[in-house]
Order: sequence, then C-alpha cells, then structure tokens
Amino acid sequence: MSGGVDSAVAAARAVDAGHDVVGVHLALSRMPGTLRTGSRGCCTIEDSLDARRAADLLGIPFYVWDFSERFRADVVDDFIAEYAAGRTPNPCMRCNERIKFAAVLEKALALGFDAVATGHYAHIVTDADGNRELHRASDEAKDQSYVLGVLTTEQLAHAMFPLGTTPSKAVVRAEAAARGLTVAQKPDSHDICFIPDGDTRGWLADRIEPRLGTIVDRAGTPVGEHDGATSFTVGQRRGLNLGTPAPDGRPRFVLEVRPRTNEVVVGPKEALAIRELAGARLSWAGLDPVASGLTHVTAEGDAWAPFPCEVQVRAHADPVAATARLAPSTTPDGGTELVVEVDEPLFGVAPGQTAVLYSGTRVLGQCTIDRTVSAVPATAS
Repeated sequence: MSGGVDSAVAAARAVDAGHDVVGVHLALSRMPGTLRTGSRGCCTIEDSLDARRAADLLGIPFYVWDFSERFRADVVDDFIAEYAAGRTPNPCMRCNERIKFAAVLEKALALGFDAVATGHYAHIVTDADGNRELHRASDEAKDQSYVLGVLTTEQLAHAMFPLGTTPSKAVVRAEAAARGLTVAQKPDSHDICFIPDGDTRGWLADRIEPRLGTIVDRAGTPVGEHDGATSFTVGQRRGLNLGTPAPDGRPRFVLEVRPRTNEVVVGPKEALAIRELAGARLSWAGLDPVASGLTHVTAEGDAWAPFPCEVQVRAHADPVAATARLAPSTTPDGGTELVVEVDEPLFGVAPGQTAVLYSGTRVLGQCTIDRTVSAVPATAS
C-alpha cells in the first residue's frame, strides 16, 4: 500500500473478495521526506500515514517493511551505474522487477502468503490449461502493463491486480470516496521517486564525477566539447553548445553516448529513427512464444524463427508492429539476444530502455535494450 488511491481501493476489493489481507507499505529510503510536494515523489512519511489510515478503515493489519538497503543496491545504484555506462535506465521497471515482485514476493511467500496484490492497472487472464497471461488494463489511458513486463511466469502465479478491469481512474476515485477513504482525490505520483525535485541531471552530477570530453558527428569529426557525457540523453537537442554548426544549418540531436571514449555523438533528427533493437537481458511473462505456438526453434537449435508482435519502448508510448526473433548474440559474451525489427521507425530509443513485446493485449515479455540500428545510414547524414 503506497499511500495512494489505487492501492487503497485494490486492498478494499481484495477484502471484499474474501481474501485474508494484510497491508504492507515499503520504506525505500532511510531519510524519507516528511511531506509530499503535489504529485512529486512518493514513499514519504505522509504516504505511509495515508496507507495506515486506509488499512485501519478497512480493518486489516498494517506493516511497514524496510527495503531501503535493497532498494538502494538494486534500483538506485543500478540507475547510477547504467548512466555511468552511457545507458538510459528505467528505475520503475527495476523496482517492479527486483523489489515489488522479487524482494516483497519472496518475503510474502516465506511468511505463508499466497500472492502480492497491487494497485497497478493490468489484467491477468488464465487460459483453459491454467496458464496465466498478463494483459493490458481495460482503461488504456491508465494501462500499466508496460512497467509490469518484467514479471516472470513464477511471479505472475503469485500476483493480483484488482483494478485491471476497471474502466477508468475516475471510477476508482469515486469508489474510494464512497468507501470513505481519505486518499480519494490524492494526486498521482510522478517522476523518479528518489529524485523528487525532478532534476536528474543535477542529481547524477553529485554522484558521477564529470569529465570533459568531445562532441562528435556521425563521421567522428569533433564539433564541440562537453563537461560530462552522463548528463546527455539520446534525443536531446538543447544544451549541446556546439562550436561547429551543421553543414545544412539544421539543429542536431544526441544520437549516442560513448562512456569508454567519453564522446557524445550528434546528428540530424532523422538519424534518431531506429529500425532494429536488441537485448540479451530478457524474460517472458507466462508461456514463452515457442510454448505459446507463436514461433518455433530453428533447425540449428540456437535461435527462434521470426514471429509477429508489437513492441513498446516507453510506458505511455504507442505500440509499433514488429517482428521479433531469438538469435545468437553479436557481443563477445555470446549467448542469445532478442532482436526486434519494427515496421515503422521508432525515434529516440536508447540502450538501457526496456522493450516490451505484446501480442494484442497480451504481454509476451521484455528485454533491456543493449543496442540499436539506425534507419538512416551514417553516410546519408
């Protein structure tokens, strides 16, 4: 129970369904803010008190579980390390993967509970053979299946999303008000919870020592200097301070961050178009595409035949039709990677982001993007 309206109503519905419910609030910081500032941040002392009041009204036991050390190691430190490596991570994905449905679920099962229920807007469907599938919520505007794409088959077996079939957030707020929950009109939380002021660049500058480096074009020609590569993100246009204008006079955008050489690569907007992405860190939510009959293992036995799907690379982005396959990795580490070719170019995709695959409303699985292939050859710019 985060202290928000969604988890409060989810708990209430679990109680109504006859489950033996215990409310748990996660303490993810040893020094949480006392008060919230509008919709910024979460996990404050105020949030924990809101969660406790909701639990008291529902008549269920309430506990605060301290996961601050694991949150720092698995989410915050990972966030810093990814930026230091020139990648753009999604901490909400890591939190769902490693805290809410790993650390919390592990403790819950050890204590004898059957499942973890949350206020996420997503829906679980059980097929005729008893296999569980993760699907989009009924309210597409509030659908949160993307950030749950990291869940594994085992985690889905012990997950509940009581709000998944709710037609809108307005219905949830009205239900909360009717139940007498004081959080009925509480603003939704936004931004990264451990950077409540929203200044990611400033926050990172305090944790990653900036090094002066070079800004280059796609041909490797220096066009400017920077005071720290980690403060740049793919797709960025402002704040480049380029000393050499583009030959055609058009603005240039960040295309790539190279931490090893401390270079930032810039180029024309059209070079942000991506036709292919790939990642080796992947998981399947329910039966994998082979077991689901969407594809088959190739004769060589080390790859999957291409299969149609949709891919989504941001929480609120539109899915794009694509073809995916499992193939031997192109990296020196070997192994396999998920390769996704899109029917229409995606723009501004960066390594470190998460690509979630869908088949209709069903979430198939996900990968953390390791590499991308531009739709525009370097010679074309």
